[in-house]
Amino acid sequence: MKERMKRLLFAALGKDPEAVVVSFRSGEESLSNRMVDEVRGLVPDRRHFVVEPRSGSAWHVYRELRREFRGYRIALAPVLFTDEPNALRLAAFLLAPRKILAYNARLERHHLRLSTWIASLLFLRGVSVDRIYLRPRWLRWWRHEGTVAPAEARVVAGRAPSPERRPIAVLSPYFPYPLSHGGAVRIWNLLREAAREFDVHLFAFTDGDADCGPVAAFCTSVTLVQKARYREPRWSTLLPPEVHEFRSPGMQAALDGFRRRYPGAPVQVEYTHLAPYGGDVLVEHDVTFDLFGQVWRTRRNLTAWWDFLRWWRFERRAIRGFRQVVVMSEKDRTLLGRGEVIGNGVDLDRYQPQPECPGQRLLFIGSFRHFPNVEAYRFFVEQAWPMLREKFPEMTLTVVAGPDHLNCWQAFAGTLAPIPDPHIRMLGFVSDVRPLYLEANLVIVPTTVSAGTNVKVLEAMAMGRAVVSTPSGCAGLGLEHGRSVWVAETAREFAEGVARLVEDPAARESMAREARLAAERNFDWKALGEKQRRILRELSED
Repeated sequence: MKERMKRLLFAALGKDPEAVVVSFRSGEESLSNRMVDEVRGLVPDRRHFVVEPRSGSAWHVYRELRREFRGYRIALAPVLFTDEPNALRLAAFLLAPRKILAYNARLERHHLRLSTWIASLLFLRGVSVDRIYLRPRWLRWWRHEGTVAPAEARVVAGRAPSPERRPIAVLSPYFPYPLSHGGAVRIWNLLREAAREFDVHLFAFTDGDADCGPVAAFCTSVTLVQKARYREPRWSTLLPPEVHEFRSPGMQAALDGFRRRYPGAPVQVEYTHLAPYGGDVLVEHDVTFDLFGQVWRTRRNLTAWWDFLRWWRFERRAIRGFRQVVVMSEKDRTLLGRGEVIGNGVDLDRYQPQPECPGQRLLFIGSFRHFPNVEAYRFFVEQAWPMLREKFPEMTLTVVAGPDHLNCWQAFAGTLAPIPDPHIRMLGFVSDVRPLYLEANLVIVPTTVSAGTNVKVLEAMAMGRAVVSTPSGCAGLGLEHGRSVWVAETAREFAEGVARLVEDPAARESMAREARLAAERNFDWKALGEKQRRILRELSED
């Protein structure tokens, strides 16, 4: 009887008693298609309509849709929200304001409701679903969902200790194997160099299982602690969120145990955000406030300013607590006002040059776990690549984006994946990149924001491949434009530099030869390792 009365009531109002789903294709076609397909699967028992993009103002589109759907009740209105403006979204709000199911470019979904207006606003501003309901501890202390920081530590024994070698500890925010990015390459090589004179005890955070065998071959012990799951809004604290992400009672207890067992033994801390653990040597892989300062000068928004301010305040204070600070370049030493320069290097025995084969093959290596590499890829592909493809239709690009690169892309770029291109080969983690260098004709480093020095530039130099880079991509390496590297700042200059070297194999070969010689003179890990051992030796003797 109730169902019959319902049908009669809606019939009197001129409405179909069965509510329908109306999906709005208000964004990129492939994402819209995936949204529509997902909604059909989520609500299989409803009648579905799909609204295609239309010309005209939002008000004009709304009036058309109101006429079309006059006889229907709308139960759900999925709408795709991306960065591009689209009148169809406002029309959807006017048509069904309380039925909007919003999708973002990562195809996460959230019901837009007035009762959850803060979460809805955050979602529309690009915050992921996993974080939109997080509230600062100081705002909702009575209902706080705390950060989960495992207290357990796993210890793996390595080579036997020796009374002839003094102990040292090295603290890292990640396990430095496999060698999937520049930071891991640096830590791996300098751990191996330090082990020539010291018993190295490595303390590292990990996201999962780690293959400890290769590292334990030269470290006396490896202590692994699971990284914490940080559950605070990233904007809500005075300390940078990266500092909170690595706060761990388990790691603190493990380091305290080392200090009790080996009183006076030096502790070397890799990366500034681990500085609160304390130690003797702080290795500044990059001056982080310089990196965020570059972002702020580019974007000029409140988020970028707040990130810069937090890092500027924290980093300048952090370095005061260490007896020695290691920096990557003279520029970094000037920024901090102190430090010993031990730059990045390259394994010259492992990376050996070979003649290239003719072609138009470009190579970009940069783990998407580091957001400047995502920015670099977007800069090149969105601005320089179209100019090159028009001039060189056979040109190809190989990208080594590192482990878990799609999830990292979603976190930093806000979309599901890079736009596919048949001339771009996207790879994840590659255990040995040397074959990729050998098949490439040119290596590109289109970094728009960067700090420290780039290992990928040094590897390309050692492999005898010419490099086209932005100023920040090769900063701190002392390379000469037109001789050992080609430097270009704007997208047009970058494309012109690539075109010039692709068309001139002799210039490419000459530049590659000079780059290899520069690598041999200045960037051998053996020489850099001796500098590090000297610092640790002096601290051990104090």
